[in-house]
Amino acid sequence: MRLWAHRGCSQRYPENTLLAFEKAAKIRDLTGIELDIQLTKDGELVVMHDERVDRTTNGSGFVQEYSLAEIKKLQIDAGKGYPNQLVPTITEVLDLLETRMKSGLKLNIELKNSVCPYGGMEEKIVELVHRREMQNAVVYSSFYAKSLAKLKSIDPEAELGMLDTKVSDCLYKIKGECGAQALHPFWRGIDLPAEALRGYTVRAWMSGHLYPEKPTGTRLDFAPLEAQGITDLILNEPEVYLDV
Repeated sequence: MRLWAHRGCSQRYPENTLLAFEKAAKIRDLTGIELDIQLTKDGELVVMHDERVDRTTNGSGFVQEYSLAEIKKLQIDAGKGYPNQLVPTITEVLDLLETRMKSGLKLNIELKNSVCPYGGMEEKIVELVHRREMQNAVVYSSFYAKSLAKLKSIDPEAELGMLDTKVSDCLYKIKGECGAQALHPFWRGIDLPAEALRGYTVRAWMSGHLYPEKPTGTRLDFAPLEAQGITDLILNEPEVYLDV
């Protein structure tokens, strides 16, 4: 089973922060790190899962209502032993992870554009990734099939993953014109037999048990998941399964 860090090491550290990504980058044999991008009102790419900042910061309101300077004033509590974190830009994340990415670590960039239609997001992220010559280490994903189709038109060689809750819906969407090669369903949304998924990369994502919740202390049995056709898991606590 190939393992990815969901929003970084998001069980023990605040999700989508440089701290969570730094911890994930230290894990040996980690396949990759998943994160989410959105656009500020002045067109800057920042890393944030929710369309609103309320849950993860001390601020309130939509990401798109903040300028970069304003969103950089928000604080993210990292608990005892660590300073408060700031909302990172995708450029800051690439700066942090560049060495690891050039030695094999992958980055799954989810475009959070199925609720807020961020105009120009696809062009901005592809231009940045290409300018830094990191395109071979990046997978783009979205719940919005038209966004993936746009990405494909900008970069025909881009690796794309179709997000949805059920794997059947992922498969249905990629048979359209979105150009995705991989299926990114919820890990409990495998509603097709393994035979139907054979030949596909199936990166299943998990949710819940995010910082500041305490670690569960449990470990998944991967065998039943592999039997369902799952090839990769995007999970919150990869450090439990791999050496740091």
